[in-house]
Amino acid sequence: MDTSHAPVNGQVSFWYAETGLPVPRPGLDGDAEVDVAVVGAGYTGLWTAYYLKKARPDLSVMVLESRFAGFGASGRNGGWLTNSITGGRGQYVKSHGRATVGRFQELLNATVDEVIAVAAAEGIDAGIVKGGELNVARNPAQLGRLTAWAEEEAQWPQSGARLLDAAQTADRVRIAGALGGLHHPHCARIQPARLVRGLAATVEALGVPVYEQTPVTEIRPGGAGLKAAAVTPRGTVHSRYVLRATEGFTANLPGSRREWLPMNSSMIVTEPLADRFWEDIGWAGRDTVADMAHAYMYAQRTADGRIALGGRGVPYRFGSRTDTDGATQPATITGLTDLLREMFPAAAGARIDHAWAGVLGVPRDWKATVGLDPATGVGWAGGYVGTGVAASNLAGRTLRDLIVAPDSELTAMPWVNRRVRSWEPEPLRWLGVNAMYRAYYAADRAERSGRSTTSPIAKAADLVSGR
Repeated sequence: MDTSHAPVNGQVSFWYAETGLPVPRPGLDGDAEVDVAVVGAGYTGLWTAYYLKKARPDLSVMVLESRFAGFGASGRNGGWLTNSITGGRGQYVKSHGRATVGRFQELLNATVDEVIAVAAAEGIDAGIVKGGELNVARNPAQLGRLTAWAEEEAQWPQSGARLLDAAQTADRVRIAGALGGLHHPHCARIQPARLVRGLAATVEALGVPVYEQTPVTEIRPGGAGLKAAAVTPRGTVHSRYVLRATEGFTANLPGSRREWLPMNSSMIVTEPLADRFWEDIGWAGRDTVADMAHAYMYAQRTADGRIALGGRGVPYRFGSRTDTDGATQPATITGLTDLLREMFPAAAGARIDHAWAGVLGVPRDWKATVGLDPATGVGWAGGYVGTGVAASNLAGRTLRDLIVAPDSELTAMPWVNRRVRSWEPEPLRWLGVNAMYRAYYAADRAERSGRSTTSPIAKAADLVSGR
């Protein structure tokens, strides 16, 4: 890596470097009582507040945020508004049947368009372009997995996936060594921070206060005539419903340390690239791009002509610790830069302007969940394993319905009110996660050199990636 132009590292994310970090809103000022208290001002919390207030303007709704709206994954992600069913469809077919899972997929497809429509209606300019999602295979082992995945997707017409050969893949994006691709149309590129900042302003305009600099230190369940409560250093909010939307930071709450593991993901972004670069590689459709490696990468072409590319880096910190400002490790920056230049040789001389990291929530079975306990008034949504940009919107609408229309179609979807066993205590979860990723990296190295890998590793990688 060219250290003469060291990239900015952290400062939340490049997306905020582009927009400027927001001036934090005022914090809570004393105890309060509302109908619904939402903990976390990321996509999940803000979408939930938005749809609740739209459905029931009479409800008093409040959002509590420890730093500022979009400080977490909502302001740091890769900008993929895509239709993924986190963790795949297989277990849901066993528990709920094929028809329900097919409908769940249709709802997630439609969620992509819902976000686009709301952004347009509310005047949120998030740089959205719906070009679809392109997954590419760059060696024979990856091509084998891609082909198997395409065969599985062919059994689900709702997915809209289409297998591409090398030439068809290059027609979309010319990636060095690409042997084939799988493309589906239900994905859009976004600028994440612009979406979350616009959504926060929209929610406020609906009459929902967003209290920043107000960390929730405890969620107390209600029952026996008592309301649920969100406890903060600035006061306690008593509410009929307290909805937890804390994603990768859930482990910070008492009693939740082993519920969702905070997985790290890191990104880099280049300087704006010249027109001749884009003429060379195409990417005119602005597809989001991923590969079929076990430790896979993800990328987008930004609105101002950069490549933003991400991957795992150091996957997990001991004790479920999380970063504070988005800084990532120098070795991760080097690894992502090498991968960028390998995939796009024409960008070999491009400067890397910014690098950052964030955490995403991972349940023990790698599947997202939405739920509400009517007896205690405590609800939750998250565990998206990196697929939350779209799923958080559907989760917000589902939480709305669990409160105001509990017999709706959305509340019957297979991710509702699931109970998932906890992660193992330390040091077992640290050893397990890091051993798993060492196996992925070893498998990817073997495949790049032309050697095959064992099927258990491939199956585990499919689980992690949600494929």
